[in-house]
Amino acid sequence: MAKDHKAHAVPGPLATPTDLGENATRDVSAALNGVLADVFALYLKTKNFHWHMSGPHFRDYHLLLDEQSDQIFAVTDVIAERVRKLGGLTLHSIGEIARTQRIADNDASYVEPQDMLAELREDNGSLAKRMREAHGLCDEAGDIATASVLETFIDEAERRAWFLYEASHTTRR
Repeated sequence: MAKDHKAHAVPGPLATPTDLGENATRDVSAALNGVLADVFALYLKTKNFHWHMSGPHFRDYHLLLDEQSDQIFAVTDVIAERVRKLGGLTLHSIGEIARTQRIADNDASYVEPQDMLAELREDNGSLAKRMREAHGLCDEAGDIATASVLETFIDEAERRAWFLYEASHTTRR
């Protein structure tokens, strides 16, 4: 996987005033850009699996993944705008996402539906973990607003993982 994103130096026209210190702006922005790269990677993987779903539970899984991908995509703008509000620069390209993401792509031409759900469950758990790490940086920096946003997104990621688990496990009696 790619290394953590390094915060860019903010050019004059894009400099945003903030009461966070330079180190806090750099560190929180870098953490959020890492989260953002993972959100984009998870969005595309979720859509990929949505588009390539098949089998007896097609309709249920197809609709579940469509709903989840919409929720994941909605996170992108909020995170990117938090970076800008903090005085940082955010991701610029697909290439930068690829260099920064920790969630692995899946380019397989066919994936079994249960494997899709399991992989997305794990990825949502990984995303929640990375968000908790960013939340810790926010706590250290006194960035309550970003921490609050992350708390909501952590809950959403955990809910997606829970739904994916419940949709995919078999009950033993």
